[in-house]
Amino acid sequence: MCGVWPALAEEAEQATGLAIDTVAAAPKDQVVPRFASGEADLLLIHGGEATFDLVARGLAAPLTTWAHNRYVILGPEADPAGVGEASDGIEALRRIARADAPMIGYRDPGSYLVAARLWRAGGLRPGARQQLPSGAETRHAALIDAGARGAYVIAGEIPVAFGRLPHPGLAVLLDDDPQMRRHFVLVLPGPTHPADAARRAHAHRLADYLLGAAGQAALRAANRDGPWIHPNPTARH
Repeated sequence: MCGVWPALAEEAEQATGLAIDTVAAAPKDQVVPRFASGEADLLLIHGGEATFDLVARGLAAPLTTWAHNRYVILGPEADPAGVGEASDGIEALRRIARADAPMIGYRDPGSYLVAARLWRAGGLRPGARQQLPSGAETRHAALIDAGARGAYVIAGEIPVAFGRLPHPGLAVLLDDDPQMRRHFVLVLPGPTHPADAARRAHAHRLADYLLGAAGQAALRAANRDGPWIHPNPTARH
């Protein structure tokens, strides 16, 4: 969506000599089966239950953190709870709860996990108005619903910035909190994955590049008009 992977794949091909075929760039429920079936030999995806299941089934090798993206808090431009003045996500939710301001429980797994992490880490208890269900018919229309109701909501920075999540009446009020990150993992074939020895070797060569200093620098450079996908500061060098 933000153009990072096409630019990075081009650099990776030049650096490794590999021909990289991007099988799919799609939501998790579409890319995981294609990796598991052997259609793909390397997977870059948010870590979570689906990736743990791949490891448990022997389809994936132990996971390695590769990069991360950010989630943001949006709310009414008038910002009655003062979220824009908060120092971090926990303080933002504390202000929302204290003001008893409405907050939509966006039906996106990442947004749900980030919100739950912040409530828990802050020792906060959301009230009924901070757990409002979205009345939108589709997941991508949830922010339109939030705007119409003057509610706060947590969503991914990239789909908000690139218009996949229209948000009339809402402004991004908080956008740079380490606790509001989600990490991408690099998934390589495990013992039961259909890839043969040659394909495994190619996947490992690409992984070494993406996780190393040159690949992380290329990732940083691929973030045109960003940053959108942030390099992993703990990747091996």
